[in-house]
Amino acid sequence: LGPGDAGGPAAKGGGPRNAVAALTSGPWGARVRGVRVNGGTKPWAFQDVVALVEGAGAALDVIILPKVVDPGHLVWLDLLLTQAERATGREGDPIGIDAQIEDAQGLAAVEAIAAASDRLESLVFGPADFMASIGMPSLNVGQAGTGYAGDAFYYPLMRILVAARAHGLQAIDGPYVKVRDVDGFRRAAGSVAALGFDGKWVLHPDQVAAANETFTPRQADYDRAELILDAYDHAATVDQRGAVMLDDEMIDEAMRKMALRVALKGRAAGLERSADGLAGQRDA
Repeated sequence: LGPGDAGGPAAKGGGPRNAVAALTSGPWGARVRGVRVNGGTKPWAFQDVVALVEGAGAALDVIILPKVVDPGHLVWLDLLLTQAERATGREGDPIGIDAQIEDAQGLAAVEAIAAASDRLESLVFGPADFMASIGMPSLNVGQAGTGYAGDAFYYPLMRILVAARAHGLQAIDGPYVKVRDVDGFRRAAGSVAALGFDGKWVLHPDQVAAANETFTPRQADYDRAELILDAYDHAATVDQRGAVMLDDEMIDEAMRKMALRVALKGRAAGLERSADGLAGQRDA
């Protein structure tokens, strides 16, 4: 929610006010509610944070901080949030932080950024500013020019992913700006989902269904993951073995961890085991 640093100077004053109105009136349900504020070096950043914490109260879950280039940005925001929470009487439910990595300096410091605050929940890649930062000669956000045959974004994406996982954080890809090209969004989302990213920003309602579909495990994969967990648990607790054969595949602790991640994503998405999956459990 909110224009954050994407809005021009004339839009800055109304940003927090509009965001508070949306947070406190929208039918959000159990969804995580976050607002992108101005970057920590901008003169509006302090007012953004204070206005949101004071105005939104418990309706605010996460502050999204753009242009993070140094762990000090998160130390500042963490301290400011602590002061604002105390001033407003918010207890027991600390506001989280998502940090956007958007340029060469931020990527170079991403490991230190990932460790800078206990409030940090996600690292978010910002492709457009990153491309400008490194001088990539392309006008298509998220795509290198035709002169480069490889994946120009593999390195920053993987570095962000590794830093996130090393500190127990989510890794989120940035937006796909061609909002009417849902198939293009689906391809871009599928690529980062295959790496292990947890999600991708959406800019338009047309992209929401494609995002949910892409980052939710396929039914067959979810069924298989639950079956692996059942087989491993049986081997460890009943047969007292550390590995087991399932069909023609050896299931060990490393495979259990892989299956658990898929299963947890499926459960979070509301998936239930299909009849085929339960039949596989009985056959095993």
